[in-house]
Amino acid sequence: MTDTYIYFIIALLPLSACMLLLQTNPYNALVIRGVLGAVAAMLYSILGAADVALTEALMGTMLAITLYAIAVRSSMVMRLGVLEEGLEEGAIEAVKDAPEFEELIADLRTIFGKRHMRLELVHYSDTQALHQALMDKQVHATCAPQSQLEKPLQTKTRLQRIYDIMQTELSSSGTTLTYVSTDASTNSSTGYLVGEKHQ
Repeated sequence: MTDTYIYFIIALLPLSACMLLLQTNPYNALVIRGVLGAVAAMLYSILGAADVALTEALMGTMLAITLYAIAVRSSMVMRLGVLEEGLEEGAIEAVKDAPEFEELIADLRTIFGKRHMRLELVHYSDTQALHQALMDKQVHATCAPQSQLEKPLQTKTRLQRIYDIMQTELSSSGTTLTYVSTDASTNSSTGYLVGEKHQ
C-alpha cells in the first residue's frame, strides 16, 4: 500500500499558507491559521515526529491563535469620545438623540465596518476631559456639539489615516471634521489644528 495521502496533506500546507497571505479579514485569517497549524501537526504526527506535532498543536496553533485573537480584538477598534448627556453646559439638548449624531454614528460604523473595525463610544463628562482624552491618546477621535447651528457637531481626530478615511468617505452633513496633531514636543494638554473639513 502506498502512502499517497501524505502528498495530499503536504499539498495542503502551501495551499493554506497562500490562503492565509491573501486574507484581508483578520478573523478569517485566524481561522485559516488554525487550519494551517492543524494540517502541520497532523503531518508531523503521520511522519513519526510526535513531539514536534504536539508542540505545533499546543504552541504553534492553540496559543498563537489565542494571542492573535486577543491582539486583533483589541486593535481593530476605533474609540470615539463623546459627551455624556446633560453634563456639558450649553451643549445641544440630548445630542445623542439628534439626527445628526445618529447619522454620524451610522456612517462611522459603515466606514470602519468595511475595514473590519468596530466603533466604540467612550463617554466623558465635559469638553475639557474629552479634549484631554484625545491629547492623551485614550481615544482616536472625539465628537462634541458646537455653537454653529448649521453644523451642530464637531469631530476631531488625532490620527492622520483616520482623518483621511473620514474626509473621503464621511457623508454626514451635520459635522465639521478636524485633524488635531499631538506632536511629541508639545504639552499633552495642548494640540494644534492641522486640517479642517466642513461636511
